[in-house]
Amino acid sequence: MIEVKNLYKSFDGKQVLSDINAKFYKGKINQIIGQSGGGKTVLMKSIIGLYPIDSGEVLYDGRNIGLMSCKEIKELRKEIGMLFQGSALFDSQTVIENVMFPLTMFSPKSKAEIREQAEFCLTRVDLKPQSFDLYPSEISGGMQKRVAIARAIALQPKYLFCDEPNSGLDPVTSLLIDKLIEEITEEYNIITIINTHDMNSIMEIGANIILISKGKMAWQGSKDSIFTDSNEALNDFVFASELFRTIRNKKQAVS
Repeated sequence: MIEVKNLYKSFDGKQVLSDINAKFYKGKINQIIGQSGGGKTVLMKSIIGLYPIDSGEVLYDGRNIGLMSCKEIKELRKEIGMLFQGSALFDSQTVIENVMFPLTMFSPKSKAEIREQAEFCLTRVDLKPQSFDLYPSEISGGMQKRVAIARAIALQPKYLFCDEPNSGLDPVTSLLIDKLIEEITEEYNIITIINTHDMNSIMEIGANIILISKGKMAWQGSKDSIFTDSNEALNDFVFASELFRTIRNKKQAVS
């Protein structure tokens, strides 16, 4: 479990996050949701350690990242996989070279073993061998996202962070990527944290959802309780869409 306790973060004297307390569980899709500018990206980067926090604690299975030495943080980084918004693949490297990159950096395996592991990861995300030696510009956006997922899991991480994984994808491909991330999370019993404002993704795979509003944790729950919860901040976020207001009203009428 990753646990956040009493986390505060500010920039240039402006408070961005205030007293955040949250738990993120193993083998489940944990989502941080909220409007743009609400603080969800800052929270994710604070959890990873990219932003030093002002006060509070971030615990990785009981290990306080704020008390770790540089060596311990480096070791923790090996346990973390990151799926960046826009995939962030290296244009000058082929698909398989992109996946081999973290293995080459951090794994003691031989080159042959590294390639074998990279091929396994690419196969796991349903990419065919004929695509392995192509460059990112030669494959679709959905395939690029699959390559990015393969790279993120190459080191068999305990923790997987995904920043807007569906950004730029059509609804059908977005759903496939969501399901793939969910399958991998359950299969490898990973702690997966997704930063998103995609309501389709939230309603499809949101097992443990944290809503950040105006720098504070406004709500925590699951996709199953979204339509029945009376939390004002949740309703303002979810039912900003006419579609979801209609769905809610129909559900209320039936009940």
